[in-house]
Formats: sequence, structure tokens, C-alpha cells
Amino acid sequence: MTVLKVDNIVVDFATRRGNARVLDHVNLEVNEGEILGIVGESGCGKSMTALSIMGLVPSPPGNLTSGSIYLEGRDLVGLSKDEMREIRGNEIGMIFQEPMSSLNPVFTVGEQIAESVRLHENASQRAAWERAVEMLRAVGIPEAEVRAKSYPHQLSGGMRQRVMIAIALACNPRVLIADEPTTALDTTVQAQIFDLLEELQKSRGTAIVLITHDMGAVAQLADRVAVMYAGRIVETGTVEQVLTMPRHPYTEGLIACVPHLQPDPPEKREPLLEIPGVVPSLTELGDGCAFAPRCNRALATCTGRQPVLKTEGNGHATACWAVEAELENV
Repeated sequence: MTVLKVDNIVVDFATRRGNARVLDHVNLEVNEGEILGIVGESGCGKSMTALSIMGLVPSPPGNLTSGSIYLEGRDLVGLSKDEMREIRGNEIGMIFQEPMSSLNPVFTVGEQIAESVRLHENASQRAAWERAVEMLRAVGIPEAEVRAKSYPHQLSGGMRQRVMIAIALACNPRVLIADEPTTALDTTVQAQIFDLLEELQKSRGTAIVLITHDMGAVAQLADRVAVMYAGRIVETGTVEQVLTMPRHPYTEGLIACVPHLQPDPPEKREPLLEIPGVVPSLTELGDGCAFAPRCNRALATCTGRQPVLKTEGNGHATACWAVEAELENV
């Protein structure tokens, strides 16, 4: 069953250089108990997609100009601030990139979890505190009763991120958005956080939107993948389809950039590949494919018309004129 559906949303930002279209007719679906990975370079629109779902697009200068966002059939676009405040943290939870800037430094972590429970479930102070301790225990923080009385600066980066997960899950939301949940954490802690998300998803059946640039995390956790470039979805499909049989040249480039363990001596190792060129300015996008200037398979059509996302019979979808031409010739 589809829990969250992003339907053709457009987000514009007013800048000194003119209008910047940061999301251009984005479509996504997340099913119950599913993990959807959203990948792409910095600035491609991943975090803005999350903010749009949460109703947190800064306005001004941003504006969700068209489209709908359905949570279990209810359109969130156009709801009042009070209505969205009821949904945030209750039906949709979000883990932000940097916990130190998201957690309040003057309240204990237990108080911050308990506040969410009191606001959304009208629980007593004692019941909310007990839930806070329970959630800290659930996300793997040792001595939860003691740690609940700690302030954010007294915890390690990994523990702070676990607190953010506890806050996001305190009210059993239907959807959890994890926006780069392991930024600035070391590799061991990253693995622990990803294992925790996977365990919580399986035990609670929560639908998770995982926003990341870590292709390894997507391969490990996600059921389906959406690849974004310059504010558009350029490819979607199952993890196996997208990571082992990528269609779009940009997806191929992203996968080729991932370093692999190479046992050979340094002089025999293959050089790390990179995608040539740079991401275009969102105020200077033309009528064609935004990736065309960086693409080694670009056709004449690519610079004149924007490709649309076309789905094959197996559910694998790509927005690319070159891929469409290749499939027609098969």
C-alpha cells in the first residue's frame, strides 16, 4: 500500500540572479514498510524534497508552486501551519543532517523526546518521560535512564544522532525521512546507524525515505532507488535494477565514481573515475536535459527538449532521450 506519494511538485526560489527551479515536477512513491533511497550530488534537490514533504520550505524565498503530496491519500499541500504541525513528528518524522544544530542545547535529550510525546499524544509528564527513556533504550543508547538527563553537548556524535532517531520515532510515525543521517560520523558509527534504521524499519513497519550520497548504504538498505539531478528525477527502480543495470548516463557516472577495494598494488589499480563538468546553475537551465553538457551519449534532441520519465514493463523508469532511442532500436 502506498503511504506517501509526491505528485508532480514544483518548488521555485527567488534569487538575485532570477528564479531558480530547485524541484522540477518531482514524482515519488513510498510503500508501507519500504525503504526508498534518494541519491544524487549535493544541490540536486534531495533535501529540498524532504523539506517539501514536511512543509518546511522556507518562504520567502521558496515557494511550492504546484503539485500535491499525499500522506495515506490526504493532500498535505495547502494545509494550515497548525495542521502541518500536528502531522510533523506524529505521522511523519524526520532525522536532520546535523543533530547539534537540531537539538536544543538548553534542554536534556529526555525532555526533548518527551516534549514531542506530550504535544502529539496528550500524555502526562510522567508517561512522556517514560516513553523518552524507552525510546533511548530502543535506539541502543546504554544506561538510558541516565542518558535521558544529559544535554546534547554531553553526548557523542553517534549518540546525538540516535537521540534524533528517537525523537523522530517517539510517536510511531507512518513515514520516517532520514536526511543524510550519518553526516560527520565515523565509518563504524555510520554502520551502526544504518543497522539501527534497518532494524526499526523491520520491527515497526515504518516507511523510510533515505536521502544520501552513500551508494553503499543504498545497496545495503533500500528496496527502491530514485536518482536526482538538477531538481529532477532521472531514474527510478529497484536497487538491483538501478545499481546493477543503470540506464541513465548520470546514474552510470555515479556508480563508476564509487571506490572499490582493490587488492592490486597501487601501480596496477584503476584510477578513480569522475563525472566531467559541473552541476549547472538552477537559474540557467535551458529547455533541454540538464545533464547533456556533461553526457558522453548526448544527442541533438537532448539540448532542445526536456526528457520525460518513461517506465518500462518491469517498473524501471528513466528520463533520457539516448536511452529511449536505444530501447526503440532493440
